[in-house]
Amino acid sequence: MTGIIFTKVDNGYSGALDYNELFFYAKGIPGVGPVWYSTDVPLYDKQAMADLIKEQQLKRIVVAGDTPGMVKPFLTGAMVIAGNNPEDVVLASFREYGATDNTKIDRAKGILFCIALGVTFAEAALPEETDVQPDTLVIGGGIAGIQASLEIANGNQKVYLVERTGTLGGHMAMFDKTFPTLDCAACILTPKMVEVGQHPNIEILTYSEVKGVTGEPGNYKVKILNKARRVDLATCIGCGICTEKCPAKAPSEFDNGTTLRKAIYIPFPQAVPNKYLIDADSCTYVLKGKCGVCVKVCPVEGCIDLDAKDQEMEITVGNIIVATGFKPFDAGKIERFGYGKYPQVITSLELERLINAAGPTEGNIHFRSQDKKGNWIFSVESGMPKSFAIIHCVGSRDENYNKYCSRVCCMYSLKLAHLIKEKLEDADVFEYYIDMRAFGKGYEEFYERIENEGIHIVRGRTAKIEERNGRLMVRSEDILNDQLIEQEVDMVVLSIGLEPREDAAELAEMLGISTEEEGWFTEANYNTDPVNTFVGGITIAGVCQGPKDIPDAVAQGSAAAARVLQSIVKGKIKKSIKDMPLEKIEEKAKQFSNSMEGKS
Repeated sequence: MTGIIFTKVDNGYSGALDYNELFFYAKGIPGVGPVWYSTDVPLYDKQAMADLIKEQQLKRIVVAGDTPGMVKPFLTGAMVIAGNNPEDVVLASFREYGATDNTKIDRAKGILFCIALGVTFAEAALPEETDVQPDTLVIGGGIAGIQASLEIANGNQKVYLVERTGTLGGHMAMFDKTFPTLDCAACILTPKMVEVGQHPNIEILTYSEVKGVTGEPGNYKVKILNKARRVDLATCIGCGICTEKCPAKAPSEFDNGTTLRKAIYIPFPQAVPNKYLIDADSCTYVLKGKCGVCVKVCPVEGCIDLDAKDQEMEITVGNIIVATGFKPFDAGKIERFGYGKYPQVITSLELERLINAAGPTEGNIHFRSQDKKGNWIFSVESGMPKSFAIIHCVGSRDENYNKYCSRVCCMYSLKLAHLIKEKLEDADVFEYYIDMRAFGKGYEEFYERIENEGIHIVRGRTAKIEERNGRLMVRSEDILNDQLIEQEVDMVVLSIGLEPREDAAELAEMLGISTEEEGWFTEANYNTDPVNTFVGGITIAGVCQGPKDIPDAVAQGSAAAARVLQSIVKGKIKKSIKDMPLEKIEEKAKQFSNSMEGKS
């Protein structure tokens, strides 16, 4: 007989799985005897648990829940004492298969039913196959999307690469160096960008957004909005005369607002496509119907059309790869750190742009100051700071904002500390961290290297940042020395975490895929299938699936491409698991269970 124990978890949000419904469903599964919540059994006393196992004549125990593995060691010990096989303690993990909220209650039931019958959910929830169109859509032109596009295109297949900004590259294009090797980020990324731009099998659709998806796995109809660039990609020669004469300015997105750009601009010097576009939100002609200087000075007749309109197109694809990346945490949400109040409290991305030779200060670190029009920008006319505090985990590992670890912050903070010392050898640099998470290849060695470069590394949470006599006062704790400390510095760098994009939920609804509680896209199986979703023909790659570093994002891009190429070569693709009714999963599970019993 099989017993089921629910490790009930209060997820703290209204849409959480209804464990009461699952509890009563479990009672009706064939071969299942007693069903308990974890609070109903003695999970504090192995002998008592063993006695209960004997009393109920249990030969098998299923532990079901969001993260049921926590109690498995205890139960295997109890099974041994009871004279049973410890391997007959098995897990039914709802989170592993993306059943994290009550809209997936039938999937959770299917998982429970399969495991109770000794069948894996992946075996029973195997949808039928259908024909597949060979063309592929990749949404997002960051490093993961670029990698996926190149892999598929090099397999001699057509790819549409859609990017909402005016250039490929994503956040990686903003970085100066990558950890732990300190390789030039642009030297790694821009050759791939150029290869994508020149590849005959890749059609790049920058400044474009996906607005609708219909159809079914293997045959999706996708509506794409091509926003008006107002500059003809075919005829623009990139001379730059238009931007020299343009009178309108706006904060530079690529430089993370650290400087201003013109209303007609190229996002950055190595942009792909390397052509100008007009920002309608800051163009005087678009806003007021006046100006038009760029048209007058452009040497190519008809290249600039200030009255150009957005256009919509429709494509047919068999597979869709979602690689939309992330958004940085808004440091202004944490008022005690003073971002937006104190000019010299900056974010890690802003420091990345200051350190970069192509940034607003030509690679030198200067104070933020006001220009003649009152804009707060960084310029070479400002002085240079001599001391820095780098605060880890801003917006991450915090119950008030994001409970999860953003994974990359510790390492990029160490990298920034090294680059500061490289630029300003005599500068004092203080790192305030909670825990040092050096999880990747070469990361621990990188941490030790930085520690030996004269960086002051302090373990403890930072409480507050205040301004005193023109300098910044950092109040923090020093756990290792068991004391509260105050440190005066010239500049504070907030190591901001990663968040799902603000349009993630909208895109998920459009594609029929799901998101986790935090907003990241949900994979089919965290351990064994981290790129597929429960919708046939739709895969995810990169940071849109959850925080990760560049190597992991690249690996996921390649993995998603492999899934796509596999379906194209085969000419078939599996339909959506999410559309399989519970009755069908139960039927298949029974068939598998009966066949296994027959073999035994």
